[in-house]
Amino acid sequence: MLASKFVAKTVASSRCWTRFASTSAAPSSYKLIVVGGGAAGLAVSSTLSEKLGKDEVAVIEPSAAHYQQPLFTFVGGGLKDFKETFRPTADVVSPEAHWINQAAAEIDPDNNTVTLADGSKVSYEYLVVAAGIELDFSGIKGLQETIGKNGVASNYSPKYVQKTYEFLQNVKEGNALFTMPATPIKCAGAPQKIAYLADELFREKGIRDKVTVNYYTALGKIFAVDKYADAMNAVAKSRNINVNLFHDLVEVDGAAKKATFKLLGTGPKAGETLSVPYEFLHVTPPMKPFDFIKKSKIANAAGFVDVNQHTLQHNKYANIYSLGDCSSLPTSKTAAAAAAQSAVLKQNLLNQIRGTDAPSAEYNGYTSCPLVTGKHKLVLAEFSGYTGAPHETFFFNQANEHAFSYWLTAEALPEIYWKSMLKGTWNGPSSIRKFANPTGAN
Repeated sequence: MLASKFVAKTVASSRCWTRFASTSAAPSSYKLIVVGGGAAGLAVSSTLSEKLGKDEVAVIEPSAAHYQQPLFTFVGGGLKDFKETFRPTADVVSPEAHWINQAAAEIDPDNNTVTLADGSKVSYEYLVVAAGIELDFSGIKGLQETIGKNGVASNYSPKYVQKTYEFLQNVKEGNALFTMPATPIKCAGAPQKIAYLADELFREKGIRDKVTVNYYTALGKIFAVDKYADAMNAVAKSRNINVNLFHDLVEVDGAAKKATFKLLGTGPKAGETLSVPYEFLHVTPPMKPFDFIKKSKIANAAGFVDVNQHTLQHNKYANIYSLGDCSSLPTSKTAAAAAAQSAVLKQNLLNQIRGTDAPSAEYNGYTSCPLVTGKHKLVLAEFSGYTGAPHETFFFNQANEHAFSYWLTAEALPEIYWKSMLKGTWNGPSSIRKFANPTGAN
């Protein structure tokens, strides 16, 4: 059964799926509106709805299902069941908040209103934008026509993530390709994680000598932070995975099973294209800001919500904040980053609402990218996206593959996600770090 049908059936059967959905009698004005019911939006709305009171906070979110997206890599690698990745949105929105089950279509910051997909308007005193980022499958020629078939899959979409493992199991020989685009994306480590899991699967099946594993990235490094880039280059080399820098996927011919890359950078072949036959192709699609943000007055030139990188407050509109993937914060777009950002945003916004003179809390760019390299093996990258400096929670060198790091990511963090982060009580590992790594080692 296709993932979308499975989700629709499961969510529709939930006894409480419409519990908080918008109705004709819903309020049209709120103290706070949060645009987005993903990890970042719920981390904020759950706390602030309790602080501000019943139905003072509205969450605008069109999806009936909430996905724990970090688990998609494990699903694509055959290590987790897809059922573990989602819950009905009604079950994860705070009962103190009002869920508006629509998409946002327009933000008017001058009049403090959000226009919904049905054309109606809701007004706010304060606004938090946590809408995420849009997968742009149309940004690669031919991809929309072939994704989900012809050996082409993507762990980034709940619709196609189960196809990844299905297609990997069908591989007997040939080229297995894994791509990373030139645009900003969420979870920038995921494009290569599935390559390591595929390599392991091919070895277990005894066909690794018949399969060439190629990782193509449009960027000039395998990972942004040197410490972890060195580690991942070593892992790739030890597995005989070919790393190709400055290669941007621009076209997929599913019928011919051919992928075409444009060569970037400043080398002698920059601007040329290269076509590669494949048996399996995992595509990380380009990503972009949603149009309703990009076309609004709250966006910067790149289309992201223009906020102060330390306080998360908008640079022009003082009653607007943003966090997560749709924000202009110059750090990696991960759930770990959103958790740390949510703590800063909530403190600053509450101080503003209450009119206190407390000094602003500041976000230091912390983010984390758990790089799965195999069953029970993982490099746990933690760093500041602002400085590039490692910011590790544990006393051991997290650039080394470690079974504990795998267990933490595969088993502990999913529980923390559902039971704490979405309820607004998980602000990242800063409170743990002072005990687990008191000397700031590594």
